[in-house]
Amino acid sequence: MSRFQTFEAPSGGDDHPQRLSDLRGALREQDLAGFIVPRADAHQGEYVADADARLAWLTGFTGSAGFAIVTMDRAGVFIDGRYRVQVRSQIDAAHFTPVPWPETRPSDWLREALPKGGRVGFDPWLHTRKEIEGMERALEGSNIGLIAIAQNPVDAVWPDRPAAPIGQARIHPAEWAGETAADKRARLAAELKAEGQAAAFMSLPDSISWMLNIRGSDVPKNPIVQSFAVLSDHGDLALFADPAKFNEATRAHLGNQVTILPPEALSAALTDLEGPVRLDPATAPEAAFRILEAAGTEIARGPDPAILPKARKNDPELAGMRKAHHQDGIAMVRLLSWLDRQPPGTLTEIDVVRQLEEFRRDQGITDISFDTIMGAGPNGAIVHYRVSEATNRAIADGELLLIDSGGQYDCGTTDITRTVPIGKVDPDAVVPFTAVLRGMIALSRARFPKGVSGGHLDALARQHLWAQGLDFDHGTGHGVGAALCVHEGPIRVSRASDIALEAGMILSNEPGYYREGAFGIRLENLIAIQPVDAEPGRDMLGFETLTLCPIDRRLIDVAALASDERDWLDGYHAQVRAALSDAFNDTDRAWLEQATRPLT
Repeated sequence: MSRFQTFEAPSGGDDHPQRLSDLRGALREQDLAGFIVPRADAHQGEYVADADARLAWLTGFTGSAGFAIVTMDRAGVFIDGRYRVQVRSQIDAAHFTPVPWPETRPSDWLREALPKGGRVGFDPWLHTRKEIEGMERALEGSNIGLIAIAQNPVDAVWPDRPAAPIGQARIHPAEWAGETAADKRARLAAELKAEGQAAAFMSLPDSISWMLNIRGSDVPKNPIVQSFAVLSDHGDLALFADPAKFNEATRAHLGNQVTILPPEALSAALTDLEGPVRLDPATAPEAAFRILEAAGTEIARGPDPAILPKARKNDPELAGMRKAHHQDGIAMVRLLSWLDRQPPGTLTEIDVVRQLEEFRRDQGITDISFDTIMGAGPNGAIVHYRVSEATNRAIADGELLLIDSGGQYDCGTTDITRTVPIGKVDPDAVVPFTAVLRGMIALSRARFPKGVSGGHLDALARQHLWAQGLDFDHGTGHGVGAALCVHEGPIRVSRASDIALEAGMILSNEPGYYREGAFGIRLENLIAIQPVDAEPGRDMLGFETLTLCPIDRRLIDVAALASDERDWLDGYHAQVRAALSDAFNDTDRAWLEQATRPLT
């Protein structure tokens, strides 16, 4: 079995009804009418350690976003469009009900579930101030009160809850960081001083890991050190993390201005802070706000000081990402070449996942960047499908195979999706595949002035699907970290995004189409924002495509492509061929030559 991805069924057996019953018993003991169970941990991470996987433990749902609200007679699992197929296969419908979100607001659901009102508990370490304030406003006049509780009732009824992770921290190489940790701390501290702020509380482990030029292994697939931090306006930093994570070398790397303290010391340290203290209402736990407010400390609301600097990659970070994509492109071409040589019907999804990981290991992968999505036929229509031994299926002749995967390398992070036909081509897939491809090309070729956000660009990737009455229920793109988390805030290509895009930022470009019960289509490249030529006095930006891998030609309706779209695809394939061909043996090189030949 692969050491990177496991394939056990994720539901945890048939214990979920009993767990729900136990939770309700704990709520009665605390005189609560309901409780909110988020996916997030205290760091608001998309991927959580086993000790923080409360939503999955309670409900069986393993998606990377969502939450549950439990009352004495209802248990709603709130999921967005990515998970509406997956959730039905993972939860016990006799006890849990899928709730479409954000179409159904939790406040509306609670008003219906608790018409006479009641006390609804939440763990203040697992929700942000922004989230709680929004829900409180939405519940005004309902006689429903949100109650912050000290003891999480899920933890109280979870007898074998795993221990918190203590993965070893390591030093991120200076050649790929491009700036020393001391310089980063000084730069961020100077911003605090300029704003008249004495300190900033930081709760995002990827921000802290980026700022300190360290990486870790606390959470699978995400090379972060789980921690909190308080940065002073002088550049000193208190790092709240298990001291066992740091050996002599990493302690020396951090230097004398960084003090390592156990997580249990955080609350007392926050109480002792002098303000103003910057807290990010969108990312910091509600509990941190309450501790400072109880101490009478002035709070300055503002963004995590590292969140935008981290998103603006410097030249060495961009160089590392290009190197990672070159290595990853070799692995992907070997996989697609190998796949085409296998007779249809002889492979399962897990077979292909294992083979892809083997090719990535040959390229020096340290981990995969997320569990590989390997969806054949109808499984491809599950947007964030995760294959298990229970769901694994043979890949039949005439099916589409959706491969969404990525790697963590010392120098960078990759995320790529390709959709390929197995054996004969399904004619029903050609039209939507071509529309998805045209959307990817449109975003890849976009030029736009400074100040434009991902919300302005989202329609470019959807326009050809919309013209046919089609769409997809996920964002078009997310930010990507440099040898960090594959999903990195705050930027994205989505109708909901209003953050201006800047040079150096890296996004995914991944339109798709999903026909439930039949197939899924998604194409994804990573793109870096770069300045482009413009008339004097006007600053314009565009995209550099980082991903190096052919796009399958067999599913393209070439006649539907405009001449400039054909030119883009031919140019991209020429770039892939030139960059990678020297890395292969004769068999894989011949496959690459065929896969990247010009359209006719």
